Amino acid sequence: MHKCVLKALKQKYKEKQKTTGKNMAKESKYTSRQSDANGVIDWPADENDTWNKLVTRQLELMPGRACDEFMNGMKLLDLPHDRVPQLNQVNEVLGDTTGWQVAEVPALINFDEFFRLLSNKQFPVATFIRTKEEFDYLQEPDIFHEIFGHCPLLTNPAFAHFTHTYGRLGYSASKEDRVFLARLYWFTVEFGLLKTEKGLRIYGGGILSSPGETIAALEDPSVRRTDLDVIDVMRTPYRIDIMQPAYFLLNGMDQLYELSEMDLLAKVQEAKALGLHEPLFPPKIKKAS
Repeated sequence: MHKCVLKALKQKYKEKQKTTGKNMAKESKYTSRQSDANGVIDWPADENDTWNKLVTRQLELMPGRACDEFMNGMKLLDLPHDRVPQLNQVNEVLGDTTGWQVAEVPALINFDEFFRLLSNKQFPVATFIRTKEEFDYLQEPDIFHEIFGHCPLLTNPAFAHFTHTYGRLGYSASKEDRVFLARLYWFTVEFGLLKTEKGLRIYGGGILSSPGETIAALEDPSVRRTDLDVIDVMRTPYRIDIMQPAYFLLNGMDQLYELSEMDLLAKVQEAKALGLHEPLFPPKIKKAS
């Protein structure tokens, strides 16, 4: 059954790529909704319906796939299913557990602002939700991706500490060094897998907010799954517009504490000296001008 589902989702993914081009957008077609003086956003009924459909679909895939830390975070957050959650409600839980907050931001922010927010224990959340036309695939991170995919694990001390450490390092790093640090973020916070006594589980928000990736990450026999080595990760190219051909595994969530204590900028220099691995994906076809 899952092979059929995976095949169908991959086909949808490919069809979407053909129509979007998938270059990292410098300007977004989406506009974030602004909260009122009380921090409340008035979400229209059709966008609440989109949230409901996204949450309902994704929750069906979580048992036996999402890590326990994610599931525990979901219980703590107690996100509504019938409407888009308000950020101040999420902040109450994050503040009580790890001291983090979510920050309302425009649809796209630059790297300086991204790292600045993380360094201050503020997780950026663009307050828009995808349209029905982009229900199955959206390149830009919307509120569903940020809240459902990432916020449950921000209640976990190890994950929260690593994300804070990453933000502080990134904020002070050079533009060139940030490229290598970005790969570490991509293969952990966004697309990380966790080894457990029950088997592999997902903790990366980019996987947990995507139905196709949720199945592929654990069940696709063609992808590569290897233990996480920091320098190896930093040397591994990735593309944001395809199902990932490679995932890196943590031995446990507490390994994020170990990563946080490493001299990651020194690891960046080692990775630079060694150079990048050959990509595991074909080059992106440039659109004719």
